[in-house]
Amino acid sequence: MAAADIRIKLNTGAEIPALGLGTWKAAPGEVANAVSHAIKVGYRHIDAALCYGNENEVGQGIKEAIDAGIVKREDLFVTTKLWCTYHSKVEEGINQSLKNLGLEYVDLYLIHWPLAMNPNGTDPIFPKLPDGSRDIDHSHSHVTTWKSMEKLIGTGKTRAIGVSNYSVEYLEKLLAEAEITPAVNQIENHPSLPQQEIVDFCNQKGIHITAYSPLGSTGSPLFSAEPIVAVAEKRGVTPASVLLSWHVARGSSVLAKSVTPARIEANRKDLIKLDAEDVATIKKYSDSLAATNSFQRYVFPAFGVTFGFPDKQ
Repeated sequence: MAAADIRIKLNTGAEIPALGLGTWKAAPGEVANAVSHAIKVGYRHIDAALCYGNENEVGQGIKEAIDAGIVKREDLFVTTKLWCTYHSKVEEGINQSLKNLGLEYVDLYLIHWPLAMNPNGTDPIFPKLPDGSRDIDHSHSHVTTWKSMEKLIGTGKTRAIGVSNYSVEYLEKLLAEAEITPAVNQIENHPSLPQQEIVDFCNQKGIHITAYSPLGSTGSPLFSAEPIVAVAEKRGVTPASVLLSWHVARGSSVLAKSVTPARIEANRKDLIKLDAEDVATIKKYSDSLAATNSFQRYVFPAFGVTFGFPDKQ
């Protein structure tokens, strides 16, 4: 089986495709074509979120592929996320996303961040206080949100529930009261931010890791890091291929974001199965960063400080 066709079993029994198409920061007018093209060339995992502001286009792309007879709805694994202003109205949040996507259900619904924002603030998505900071509702616990998420199971609106951007501390608090263990924790993950403590904890608890921002960021030093380049040259692929493939090798699924048809195709075609030596080479690189406290987080919203989001882990 090609690496791009690997599926990983979740604690629900469902299978999540190892490679997914990410849609964060995809410009308006480009998302629908990107999604439909990705499905056409073999992607079966599509990641979305209410706060990305493009669920409508994601839905259009899915509909185009289904109408063209490329796939059936049940062939796809679609993820979307509960935004912070909907923590106190979870079912309203998923209803809005389903309406945007034009779908009857999603395969996975995630708490996007473990904090609530004022649902009646200055903006429905990004409410602000007079000083310009985010209007956070400190009285609402993410554990309370999770209990509302659990009620979605059985409604037919989502097949599984999970979390995103959760540290071990937040997972421990959630699991202490949860009736349903999250199926997934979606986190920023790459060799310069391996988050091994979180990955190990999730593996122990049967929580699957999905990696976002797997390449770091635009101009990321990962592309020129000597160990990454060495593995790429050995395998005859690009550094981007190595970085994406590293997640599959450690049992995670990975989101590759692009709206460029050629890049969408390359990300799938060039996904390979790294061997133990390749993984060891990359681990040695990550370990060297750990030794000098040089891990790099690229997704660090200002409100992350509010709930102790670690800048290095």
